[in-house]
Amino acid sequence: MDFQKIKEKRTEWTVKWQVLYFLLFCCLCKTITAQLRYSIAEEEKKGYLVGNIAKDLGLNIKDITKRKFRISSVTAEHHFTVNLDNGNLYVADRIDRESICEMTPICSLSLEAVVENPLNVFHVEVEIQDINDNSPFFSKNIMSLEILELTPSGTHFNLGNALDPDIGMNSLQTYKISENEYFKLNVKTSGDGRKFPELILERPLDRERQSNLELILIASDGGNPVKTGTAIIKILVTDVNDNAPIFSKELYQVSLTENAPVNTLVFRMNATDEDEGVNGQVTYSFSHISKIAEQTFTIDSQTGEIRTRGQLDFELTKAYAMNVEAADGGGLVSHAKVVIQIVDANDNAPEIILTSVLDSIPEDSASGTVVALIKIQDIDSGDNANVYCHITGTLPFELTSSSSNYYKLLTTTSLDREEMHEYNITIKATDKGYPPLSTTKTIRLLILDVNDNPPIFDQTKYVVYVPENNPTGSSLFQVQASDPDINENAKVMFSIVNKNSDGFPLSSYVSINSMTGVLYAQQPFDYEQMREFDVEVMAKDNGSPPLNSTATVKICITDLNDNSPKILYPSVGVDDSAHFEIVPQSSSKGDLVAKVVAVDADSGHNAWLSYQFLQPSEPSYFSIGRHTGEIRTLYVFQEKEPTKHKVIVLVKDNGNPPRSSTINLNLVVADHFQQDIPKIKNQFQNSDTETNLDIYLVVALALISFLFTLTVMFAIISKCRKSSQSKTFGSTRLYLEAGPRFPAEFNNGTLTLPYSNDVCVASDSMENEFAFLKPVQVIPTENLIDTDDSGIGNNSIIDSLSADGNKQDSDSVRPGSMIRPNPNPAEKGCILAKSRTESWIRCIPNIMFIYRGGIPIMLPIASNQIFGFFPLTLNLITECLLWGNITSDVISTENLTDTDDSGIGKIQLLILHHLKCLIMCY
Repeated sequence: MDFQKIKEKRTEWTVKWQVLYFLLFCCLCKTITAQLRYSIAEEEKKGYLVGNIAKDLGLNIKDITKRKFRISSVTAEHHFTVNLDNGNLYVADRIDRESICEMTPICSLSLEAVVENPLNVFHVEVEIQDINDNSPFFSKNIMSLEILELTPSGTHFNLGNALDPDIGMNSLQTYKISENEYFKLNVKTSGDGRKFPELILERPLDRERQSNLELILIASDGGNPVKTGTAIIKILVTDVNDNAPIFSKELYQVSLTENAPVNTLVFRMNATDEDEGVNGQVTYSFSHISKIAEQTFTIDSQTGEIRTRGQLDFELTKAYAMNVEAADGGGLVSHAKVVIQIVDANDNAPEIILTSVLDSIPEDSASGTVVALIKIQDIDSGDNANVYCHITGTLPFELTSSSSNYYKLLTTTSLDREEMHEYNITIKATDKGYPPLSTTKTIRLLILDVNDNPPIFDQTKYVVYVPENNPTGSSLFQVQASDPDINENAKVMFSIVNKNSDGFPLSSYVSINSMTGVLYAQQPFDYEQMREFDVEVMAKDNGSPPLNSTATVKICITDLNDNSPKILYPSVGVDDSAHFEIVPQSSSKGDLVAKVVAVDADSGHNAWLSYQFLQPSEPSYFSIGRHTGEIRTLYVFQEKEPTKHKVIVLVKDNGNPPRSSTINLNLVVADHFQQDIPKIKNQFQNSDTETNLDIYLVVALALISFLFTLTVMFAIISKCRKSSQSKTFGSTRLYLEAGPRFPAEFNNGTLTLPYSNDVCVASDSMENEFAFLKPVQVIPTENLIDTDDSGIGNNSIIDSLSADGNKQDSDSVRPGSMIRPNPNPAEKGCILAKSRTESWIRCIPNIMFIYRGGIPIMLPIASNQIFGFFPLTLNLITECLLWGNITSDVISTENLTDTDDSGIGKIQLLILHHLKCLIMCY
């Protein structure tokens, strides 16, 4: 049977015993750990199958990858590897038994198989079986002997023994010597089983015949095939030296602590030689010593002292064995064995090995979550290797022992990242040696954030004051919310929750930057329209699921002085002309002449109004109430004093800066206003107003011409398209009814109601007459036609009004006051203006009458009536434009330059009437 078959059979039996041991061990041990043994021969190639470790451990092969199955070993991890696909344990690298265990009879490697979910550790031992891979060898390839020629037969000469790192039958078994006529070989076996060769002299030597001999010593092991080693023995035949050095014993045992310093005396060898002289001088040397021992110890050749030459390490080598040779000067030698036992010292601190560790866990991890699997080892022995392990400080973690030298790091409570975002867990291991040694290792554990905190506003309700008239797009306020979470869970987005506030859409007033929380105005705010409104802002994080919170922002709009006072009474004309007020000649001091009424749309101090004269007349005849606006007389008027006083009333608010409005008032002192018109005209005939008015009239004449041309063209085009249109007069209203615009109550002073006057100029150059007209009324057509050539005076109008029961007592009517008859709903139209002489103009809906010499000429106004009377219309419009020439016999040249109380000439007044009529016609 060859060696290969023996090896296979041995392996088969070994595997069977391993499985038997494993099953027996599983039955006896009911812990979370297990032990498994394998046996393989050394020098197996890489990839050699040791066994299916997953199956032998009872693990599901499909789950070993998910459970992170792995091999953990400090000394043997690089020798083996596991295939996670099939669970097989393979040889990862060449295994040399002799380099691992040297001469130890039993050589095995310890492994730890680790799995997670749940965590478990299995102890696996792989026995390394010896094969005959080493040949015997001699420490010295050439051995020299000096033998006296007179040496008697039967004399023994010790030779250096051979070494074989293999064990058992593979180790050294026999010695042989080459054939010769003088010597034979004897093998001597020591107490520990080692074999030493000896030369035995069979016949005396004759130096003169042969002074030198050379023999070959062969050492053979018991392997198959047999391996051998050789050495050359050179024998020098000399004179007689019949005594070899002698040791006191063959084996010396010495103990030495591993912390012994370099050059420490280990032992002193002593061999004696009974010879004298050179033959009695003994020298010492190592005849056989391993490389590591040779590097660690040295021997003095003269004294035999063995000393340390390097650092000792119990954990690396526990004992050293070496042969010491003693030789005398005659070439005789003897051998002794020295065994040095290294005593362990507590020179190694415990080692903390993180077999499996998590670098982070979520903050919502349950109590008892495994964070790390820790292995504690101390390569010392005895109490020096007994280790106590614990966590330093007070942390929500604990260490529990899972098996021999293994610990689990577990959480003890729930974690909160917002309180502590990471932990530095320091694990301390201390042995029980003297003095005790400790080792610490820190595990940095990050706590992963979970979206468990909503954003938090720094206030639940904000009050923001914003001045009105703010620019569009201006920032109003910035809400701030913080989220104690991190990353996306802390990314806060802002939005407006309520879409409407008090019925109006918030989107048209404010917007919010979703990233910064800045509120922006979408348009300027007006305090007079809106005082305050609420905006509900939501802050939402970007977690999953997202969390949110809300806050209310009350935006209060503050008032600015952005409105000037508005004068309600007296009403200001379109051309900002001065308003006339009649002051009776008989007024006494302190009488109320007029009252200026104004309002301010602002509020608070910005709406406090004060009244004053901006340009009082000299000397001042009137005073104005600072807070009431009432204009009162300061003196009793005399006949020689001026009859017209022009004052400018300034109405100013109390804002900063203040705003103001002005109104021009012409205060006329007269008992009869008609009699004082020539005087008023002469006083203001040269005013600058007439110059400016001429410019306006030039523009008006140009506009009249353009409108006239446009009207004619439009009429011709419309006539061509609508030739069959009805020629019946319509009833389209030319004037919109507008109520009076003045305060409802005026209870102070002598003027009970607001009033206004319209001045109609007659043909008389020296006398003027006023017609007191209704503000918005329509005079029936029959009233317009039923007149004589002389026109209707003031009394006729009053009489016609009194027919409706609205006539007022003439005694109660002051000069300059306005007669306010109750309007008849059927009477709605335009204003009647007339004169005493032959020419005057009336306007009723859709028709304008021009009277010339008492004969009414009808002019249709509505455009749909023009077409039926086109020739007549063209003629009448021409007459209107040439009014000054048509009425030359009625209105004299000098009268055309006369002006009324407002400084307007008669011809200018006629042109204005023409402009009004043409605009209405258009």
